[in-house]
Amino acid sequence: MRISSLQADEYLRGSPLGFHLRTFASSLVEDGYTDRTIQLKLGLLACLGRWLQPAKLAITDLDERLLDAFLKHRRRVHGGDLKTLRQFLDHLQKRGVVPVPKPVCDRSPLADILNQYETYLRSERGLVAHTILNYQTCVREFLLERFREGPFCLRKIRPSDISGFVLRHGPNMAVGTAHQMTTAFRSFFRFLFQKGELQADLAASVPTVADRRLSTVPKHLSFEAVERMLKACDRRTACSRRDYAILLLLARLGLRAGEVVALQLEDINWRAGEILIRGKGLLHDRMPLPADVGEALSSYLRQDRPVCQTRRVFLRMDAPRRGFANTSAVRSIVRQALGRADLHPAFKGAHVLRHSLATSMLRCGATLGEIGEVLRHRDPNTTETYARVDFDGLRSLAHPWPMGGAQ
Repeated sequence: MRISSLQADEYLRGSPLGFHLRTFASSLVEDGYTDRTIQLKLGLLACLGRWLQPAKLAITDLDERLLDAFLKHRRRVHGGDLKTLRQFLDHLQKRGVVPVPKPVCDRSPLADILNQYETYLRSERGLVAHTILNYQTCVREFLLERFREGPFCLRKIRPSDISGFVLRHGPNMAVGTAHQMTTAFRSFFRFLFQKGELQADLAASVPTVADRRLSTVPKHLSFEAVERMLKACDRRTACSRRDYAILLLLARLGLRAGEVVALQLEDINWRAGEILIRGKGLLHDRMPLPADVGEALSSYLRQDRPVCQTRRVFLRMDAPRRGFANTSAVRSIVRQALGRADLHPAFKGAHVLRHSLATSMLRCGATLGEIGEVLRHRDPNTTETYARVDFDGLRSLAHPWPMGGAQ
């Protein structure tokens, strides 16, 4: 806490910000900021304090508007100044020093139905936050376009409105995005029908999107390629040891990227040799912890993971020390690992290791039921996708092709 006490004291003298600089500096230390960065942030806030004095403004007067005025007053503005000021304002708001601005309440019929839909998705369907946001975004765009020139009335929606929207916008989307849009529409119209907002279930009116990905063999790496990727990991630095543990979770247990991000310290049961997976739809599953995965996790947790408030297992290496914000960090780790091993599959996301585990299990004699259990598939049809990888088995089912023509 050397920075939080010594450096803050330099700026406390005569500052209207008072001891709040010290508490802010302490939080910066906990978040893993370097001494130099903390000094720069405190220096900026000391200038803010001096700027407040002539106007006789108190710390409780701070808000976004006042911070913008302060930046306009400064002759030299650095790239991180606005971030630091907002960070300090957030620090004060969390401690009740500065009131949190009340959000503007949207009481429109559109906002009301979207809020009800959000509650339904979260409490009854058990969807995670980012899926709910994606569904709401699709539905909001449809409703805004449908009622752009007239009053909002859900009972006026017709099947032609839905198909027309999909046909206009679907061709300009990636297949996955278009599929998500139609899935969101079916979910929303079933919700409206159940609530009595619609007299007919319009979910059946949503067109299907052709997904030709399911007509091809799942993108995967051979067992030898996966081992080559793992052996190419450096493991001499804190970052590389963290990444190696993540790659092993993906390759040995077939975890999804989001499940790696969501992993908590209490999810690892060292005595039982188990790990709790926080899967899709708020479903939790326990899986055995392989020895090499346990060793990699133990090495990272003992040597490299900093002490901080978050319970997430995997943290950012740079300040602020927090868990990954989303799955993009995991995807980046996989791409870099593939590049180090000079592997160039068509698909370089984290899911390629999940597919690779399934195909390796199939070629070693595992049944589709066993593969589905490891990958935690709720629908057996999802696992049947991997049957296309078993070329030898499929050949035994194929009829011989006639070699000669008719005489």
